[in-house]
Amino acid sequence: MRADRILVIRHGALGDLVQSMGPFQAIRTHHPGARITLLTSPAFAVFMQECPWFDGVWQDRRPKWHQVLEWLRLRRRLAEGSFDRVYDLQTSSRSSLYIHAFGRRRPEWSGTAAGASHRHVNPDRDLMHTLDRQAEQLRIAGIANVPATDLSWVKADISRFGLRQPYALVVPGGSAHRRGKRWPADYYLALCQRLLAASLQPVLIGGADEVHLTRVLAEQCPGARDLADQTSIEELATLARVAKLALGNDTGPMHVAAASGCPALVLFSDHSDPALCTPRGAKVSVLHEPELAALTVDRVWEAVEKF
Repeated sequence: MRADRILVIRHGALGDLVQSMGPFQAIRTHHPGARITLLTSPAFAVFMQECPWFDGVWQDRRPKWHQVLEWLRLRRRLAEGSFDRVYDLQTSSRSSLYIHAFGRRRPEWSGTAAGASHRHVNPDRDLMHTLDRQAEQLRIAGIANVPATDLSWVKADISRFGLRQPYALVVPGGSAHRRGKRWPADYYLALCQRLLAASLQPVLIGGADEVHLTRVLAEQCPGARDLADQTSIEELATLARVAKLALGNDTGPMHVAAASGCPALVLFSDHSDPALCTPRGAKVSVLHEPELAALTVDRVWEAVEKF
């Protein structure tokens, strides 16, 4: 079947979205003349508008189950899209339900949904690294080659930050609901002080939930620069491109930094598994301790000095 209209479903979090950049590019290469639409979360819609592998970006506000009118609007929009093939890279219980939005005119479907024409049924899929799982899913759909993550298309003017060179990106935060993924704040303070002593300016990166944390670190470490909740994804990627290194917890900004080619040191506890989700690349290193409080500043600094 010729696929002239393609839908790709990928909501995120940020790290998940970044790790789908290779599959996005592979889908575009496999369907060079098709019109390809991305269905994603509102938080990523503006960023993905500039992605060269999509012709359009739709926002999925993921209505609650009781929001019947919102569900009907989404179902109607999907049906009216007249898609020939869908690549569900989210493969959640929610996104798998979207196959039913098309009624009798069901498109070819790559994903885990019951009734999918190209169903990924590997019983060990949840034990695979995100990149390996997506590559296997696409092979079933006829896409053999998936390139590495590429953020070279991302551009931004970072002159407004007025950063002096050289600097290191420091990502001390992470999910507010998974505190076990965070290296202790006082360890980050000691590390920032060592970076300054080595003539590297620490640049603190984070979202709105980390503003208090980064402000305290910047106050206690004069010379550090606090950019939490001040950078777009585009600006973060551009900052990472010229940074000497990035170090931080297993969280979205570290995926952006690694995918931008920045030497990256990612800290993992047993609250997430590096075998399943760590950024990959020649410039990526991982330190893992079951509890991050047991990961000493000296050990992290030894890894930093190897970059």
